[in-house]
Amino acid sequence: MSTRMDDAALDTVFSALSDRTRRHILARLSDGAATVGELAAPFSMSLPAVSKHIRILEEAGLLRRERDGWYHHCRLQGQPLEAAREFIDRYRCFWGETLDELARYVETEAVPAPRKHRRRQRRG
Repeated sequence: MSTRMDDAALDTVFSALSDRTRRHILARLSDGAATVGELAAPFSMSLPAVSKHIRILEEAGLLRRERDGWYHHCRLQGQPLEAAREFIDRYRCFWGETLDELARYVETEAVPAPRKHRRRQRRG
């Protein structure tokens, strides 16, 4: 992602992914297309509230909505997720190196075992 437009699009994708409800909607869509009503069914919120989440996902390019009369069918769009994965993959080596350093530290440093406290004997 080298241009400002790409950065803005990536910001929108990560913002959309930051909400649990939207992640659940995407997980459902990974199994195939669904209507807005089907996507709303598992949630204890109003249909307009779920529609707002769907609109945010649509604006981020993460789903495509098609109208068929009264029904709105939603489908997962994978390209923005691929861009997010590519961004995260750039830092994978950092995570690996950091975890390797932590493992080396733990293995080489003598970590004293916690002391057990002895009860004092009362003198009678």
